[in-house]
Amino acid sequence: MRIVFAGTPQFAAAHLRALLDCPSHQVVAVFTQPDRPAGRGKKLTASPVKLLATDQQIPVHQPLSLKAVAEQQILANYGADIMVVVAYGLLLPKAVLAIPVYGCINVHASLLPRWRGAAPIQRAIEAGDTETGVTIMQMAEGLDTGDMLLKARCPIEADDDAGSLHDKLAGIGPDALLTVLDEIAQGKVVAEKQDDEQSNYAPKITKQEALVNWHEPVKTLVLKIRAFNPFPICYSTLSGERIRIWKGVAVPNQDRKVLPGTIIHTDKSGILVQTGEGCLLITVLQLPGKRPLHAGEVLNAQADLFSPGTVMGT
Repeated sequence: MRIVFAGTPQFAAAHLRALLDCPSHQVVAVFTQPDRPAGRGKKLTASPVKLLATDQQIPVHQPLSLKAVAEQQILANYGADIMVVVAYGLLLPKAVLAIPVYGCINVHASLLPRWRGAAPIQRAIEAGDTETGVTIMQMAEGLDTGDMLLKARCPIEADDDAGSLHDKLAGIGPDALLTVLDEIAQGKVVAEKQDDEQSNYAPKITKQEALVNWHEPVKTLVLKIRAFNPFPICYSTLSGERIRIWKGVAVPNQDRKVLPGTIIHTDKSGILVQTGEGCLLITVLQLPGKRPLHAGEVLNAQADLFSPGTVMGT
């Protein structure tokens, strides 16, 4: 099949690579987000999809929007059988959905209709879900509302964070995508409508959400720490400094009659902090200007900063 691919981050690049490695498909063009400033130097940086497409000498287009007729004509000129969309970052107008022969299909990182929206991986972990997956769907006008063509399931393990779960889903998504493309080409694909009553929304993650509220139960905080790793990383303040918390473990039944956020105990295993219910053992953290370190290493250098009785969040 002649394919136009639209995607931006590494998750999308994994799917583009699978298409490029498949001899029965030809990727004739790639659409991706414009280069964005990244890193401390804010240097303009190409997306992982653009880097891969450029390396393979595939034409790359980076429109700010696909609403303009001129941009839609560029797409139409490729005569694509289908458009594959994976974490592109732009909404496709109705006119675009009708351009390819078989329309547009999307790889979404959840088991739809659960977790429609921008951050399904993080929201699934934050909610305490024990299973997620990838859904291949026929795109429609609504946000992730199209008919489902295939689901691939994946357990969420207790030690998964958003980074590890992302990698798992990026591993199972390409095979699911290739299966659906073969079924479409053979006229064998079976579409299933979504049950809107079972749907919920996964809004984009904001940095403000990463601020730890020590009055919340420890189970809630551990889920957030996992969900927001590797971005934006949960944080608290201590003596006016921002402390980023990369990993933490729930320690139930260790409550003290102290203010939530109070450091109870420190040793090489971590920093034990009172929460609204239960205690959090911080095991990996990051001080300003430093790299993430195990708590034991941080305490070796700055034990005084984390003296028992000190209250975090101040």
